[in-house]
Amino acid sequence: MPRWAELLARALDDAIGIPGTRIRVGLDGIIGLLLPGAGDAITAIGAGAILLLAIQRRVPTSVLVRMLLNIAIDACVGAFPVLGDLFDFGYKSNRKNLELLKGEEPGASTRGLLGNALVLGVGLLLLALCILLPLLVWFLIFDAFEG
Repeated sequence: MPRWAELLARALDDAIGIPGTRIRVGLDGIIGLLLPGAGDAITAIGAGAILLLAIQRRVPTSVLVRMLLNIAIDACVGAFPVLGDLFDFGYKSNRKNLELLKGEEPGASTRGLLGNALVLGVGLLLLALCILLPLLVWFLIFDAFEG
């Protein structure tokens, strides 16, 4: 497993320990609290990097679908200010996806060229939605305050 993927998942999901507890939080929830909507879009890029690593390593489609589902849940729930960020602190989608990736041997997929292109296309579309949805929520919140 590339070291950058380990560091990225740790930074996003559990880099900071809360003193006196076993609870660890990451930048995913913290940035989301500080920059509602935009923070979730920024951290979705990190989730996309781990997904692209999985595609590059040719993991089975079933694993990619589970990874995409983790990203979608994190992005959709995380798009809601405060409650979504609290969810981010507990859900740890990047850690879950890294564990899924670790459980697979590189090149295990039997997808052909069309299957790889389809999975990559769906993955990139979902990643774009994961970046745009929080930005849309952010825009709607600020638009509501102005009017």
